[in-house]
Amino acid sequence: MHLKGLNSEQKQAVLHKNGPLLIIAGAGAGKTKTITHRILNLIKTGVAPQNILAVTFTNKAAKEMKERVRDLISKDKEINLPVSEQRRPYVATFHALGVHILKENAQLAGITRHFKIFDRNDSLSAIKDALKKADLDPKQFEPRKILSVISKQKGNTITLNKYEESAGNSFFPRIVAQVWREYERILKRENTYDFDDLLLKTVILLETNENVLERYKNIWKYIHIDEYQDTNKVQCKLVNLLTGNDNNICVVGDVDQNIYSWRGADIENLLDFENKYKNTKTLLLEENYRSTKNILEASNSVIKKNKKRKEKNLFTKNEDGEKLSLFCALNENHEAQFITLKSKELIESGVEPKEIAVLYRANFQSRILEEVFLSFDVPYQVLGVRFFERKEVKDILAYLQVALNPESITATKRIINVPARGIGKVTFMKIVEGREGELSTSARAKVADFRALLKQISDIALSLKPSETIKFILKNTGIEDTLKNGAEEEQERLENIKELVTLASRYDVLEPNEGVGKLLEDAALASEQDELKEEKNAVRLMTVHASKGLEFEYVFIAGLEDGLFPHSGLSDEKKDDEEERRLFYVALTRAKKKVFLSYASVRTIFGSQSVNMPSEFIMDINEELLEEAELENLGEEIIDFN
Repeated sequence: MHLKGLNSEQKQAVLHKNGPLLIIAGAGAGKTKTITHRILNLIKTGVAPQNILAVTFTNKAAKEMKERVRDLISKDKEINLPVSEQRRPYVATFHALGVHILKENAQLAGITRHFKIFDRNDSLSAIKDALKKADLDPKQFEPRKILSVISKQKGNTITLNKYEESAGNSFFPRIVAQVWREYERILKRENTYDFDDLLLKTVILLETNENVLERYKNIWKYIHIDEYQDTNKVQCKLVNLLTGNDNNICVVGDVDQNIYSWRGADIENLLDFENKYKNTKTLLLEENYRSTKNILEASNSVIKKNKKRKEKNLFTKNEDGEKLSLFCALNENHEAQFITLKSKELIESGVEPKEIAVLYRANFQSRILEEVFLSFDVPYQVLGVRFFERKEVKDILAYLQVALNPESITATKRIINVPARGIGKVTFMKIVEGREGELSTSARAKVADFRALLKQISDIALSLKPSETIKFILKNTGIEDTLKNGAEEEQERLENIKELVTLASRYDVLEPNEGVGKLLEDAALASEQDELKEEKNAVRLMTVHASKGLEFEYVFIAGLEDGLFPHSGLSDEKKDDEEERRLFYVALTRAKKKVFLSYASVRTIFGSQSVNMPSEFIMDINEELLEEAELENLGEEIIDFN
């Protein structure tokens, strides 16, 4: 009875009991259903529930899996389980699993049971303290970059001692090692682990305590790992350690949906699984229950161009459905209006707004979309942080505010140490309270430099165009250098500031002082308008990365231009072309009924217009699957939002 509603491959996965199992599950192929039914089958065939472990990546996914397992168990009349949580399958995220093991073995791990956990902001603050203790200038050594290096090393199972050994005489690695050592002292002093420690310390604990390792091997005799293509080295190591001698491990993943290499995900973990675990049974879940045939044919034609993958071909018994629509916009305004008005048209035809998603490659693309959706009164919600609420955007706006109003304490407080220039909260309070005489010679010099910079910005704001003023702030404060050489997250922040420059150029026709004032006013009003309830029934705006695991009836994929999607990147490090294609594949497979593709022939970036070629991904799709997009409400006249 519990096998009812499963296809042949899903049944095989569910009934397979002993030995390693690799499930290659395509998008929309029912992998969660397969895992939960497999857990149910294990219990029905005599496996004690507490001997089953299931690990996934997000709290949402873990919660969903836990609820589905509970529901299946409670409805199965052949199973009579006690209510006790201790007697149920253990379903958790990787980090929750780490916390569980560390708390149970706190003494052996060298920490108290009630240890604290640093989030990223806590860690960043501690890195800044570590820099000071190491007598290093946070202005010269960007804290975010150092934290990113430490985090990446921990994700690669590299400890501080190992890193120091490999650093040799290289300048920056030696600096990182120095700060890292101080950072570890802070963590120990505060009885704290950071997020990366939750996994690395767990691995070290299991590697150095054979009895502890054997105990968990005996507890969790059947292990399930979801989204295995997204595991990094330390997660893979943890899984390998916990897997018992019988190799009763089941991993579910899809190479074609590996899109997180920038945060340490190692595609080789999945590709090498069959070599690592001998006699692995491999099953392909290729039947898609989400999308139309046309969407899947387009998706397959795109992803088959990649060489680093496990061969599979998604199919569906759903109808052919509509062709994919392709819209060539004159510019980003034209594109945003097409997406907005087409969304409005769909909503008026009876489609729920929340069933429409607009996906884009880079965060900065949301700005023009938000503005046009607002102007046409189409309900929308940005998944992630709205444009004017993004830290880097607020920082630049604060510099502009101080340029116009030097007495603004709130704005000054925000930017006095952005980027880090060694002016802390104590110094700031003494300035506010008129106690500068108490400052050290060094502190007074730093404050004087900051004031000189603000005077420069103020003079520039009175004489140059708003877009040029922002460019000046970006370059002369050191913000650009800080972000340009950082990790992917920092580079995205730089893209957002460049989009702010593009927005500011609309105010360049006004007198400089007036233009900056109007920009600040409009930004404040936009922020007020943007207040949306979490569960609002609205069109979803998000990056493709944020859309992973979600599905919608109608999907717009915007900005399909060479250099934007696929993204060329801002650093010297070349983007992974295959990962960019996987990202586009993920975007396509979010759609149930219809996909709209669009690109702008001309796009304004950093205040300058660039002529664009269409994305190579469009060329990968059979032209018989494409149709030219039409919209009656979109006339020849384009409203200029820039």
